[in-house]
Amino acid sequence: MIKIYTISSCTSCKKAKTWLNAHQLPYKEQNLGKEPITKQEILSILSKTENGIESIVSSKNRYAKALNCNIEDLSLSQVIDLIQENPRILKSPILIDDKRLQVGYKEDDIRAFLPRSIRDVENTEARMRAAL
Repeated sequence: MIKIYTISSCTSCKKAKTWLNAHQLPYKEQNLGKEPITKQEILSILSKTENGIESIVSSKNRYAKALNCNIEDLSLSQVIDLIQENPRILKSPILIDDKRLQVGYKEDDIRAFLPRSIRDVENTEARMRAAL
């Protein structure tokens, strides 16, 4: 099952949920403004990243800037505490399942959550449309 971490006012989160619904993919949503993220969830997300904290924390958003600290200078434990106290510093949405992680909404990338058989059919159809 796909888990999607969202923020209420996030347009990309709404697009991701619309896409998941349109493709009839079951998911469990966790709104970070209403339901805190646990240390274990953060570690699970980090275990699937390519660039660690940099992959999931937006140092440029207003919430991160308001903290007035350099996240790169913090230990992993301190960053996890910071994320738990300030979940809006996370990039959103974050989609995760047993094998994949997607941070942000990009339609080409989110397609990785489709079962391979459906992806193959859709890719074939897209190539045929492009050839016309």
